[in-house]
Amino acid sequence: MGLGDAMPHGVPREPFITEDSLYYDKRIRINKWINVAQVRLIDSNGTMLGVKSIQEAGQMARDANLDLVEISPQAVPPVCKIMDFSKYLYEKDKQDRENRKKQKVGMLKEIRFNPRIAQHDLDTKIKHIAEFLRDQDKVRVTVVFKGRENQHRDLGEKILQDVVAKLAEVGNQEGRFSLAGNRMSVMLSPKPVPKAAAAKGDAKAAPKPERGDKPQPPAAPQAPGAPAA
Repeated sequence: MGLGDAMPHGVPREPFITEDSLYYDKRIRINKWINVAQVRLIDSNGTMLGVKSIQEAGQMARDANLDLVEISPQAVPPVCKIMDFSKYLYEKDKQDRENRKKQKVGMLKEIRFNPRIAQHDLDTKIKHIAEFLRDQDKVRVTVVFKGRENQHRDLGEKILQDVVAKLAEVGNQEGRFSLAGNRMSVMLSPKPVPKAAAAKGDAKAAPKPERGDKPQPPAAPQAPGAPAA
């Protein structure tokens, strides 16, 4: 069927719309792509108008210079709403971007060292790992054995046990130690930040009153009709 051909169930021909073709592919049908006999219609104000034929619903949308959008395709009959589809897309995209900002996706970091690392250097690396975990990033801690060090893998296991123990407050061990070739590793995941701690951090970030400022008492309620001060 070509773009200019009549649609099923008597849907009138409409000009080709880019948004139609884009959202038809994404299973969001609007206007001429809604090829059913009847729909349960909601107007642009959110009022339920009941079951209408697709022709009547489409005509009502065109009369309002708006779009007919299928919002619940699984219902019987499908639920459609009259709305400004371009505005809907804009608001949806804006909301999606806001949601992505709020959802911080943790990254995977890796810290490597050899089994003969000095204690001072190990403590420094543990501090770095703790910073990653506080930033809600996962960390793979890996001991790399070289040459004769492969004969003393118990040293590597002891180091990893020490690392896990010292980071118990900020991270959780995921699974057992893994051994692959000349590397022994353990995965640490960040502990979730308690809501109380997050709220406390927000309170610390709030501006403090300058020295000498005193809190003002609440204003007395005005009588109805009294002029503002």
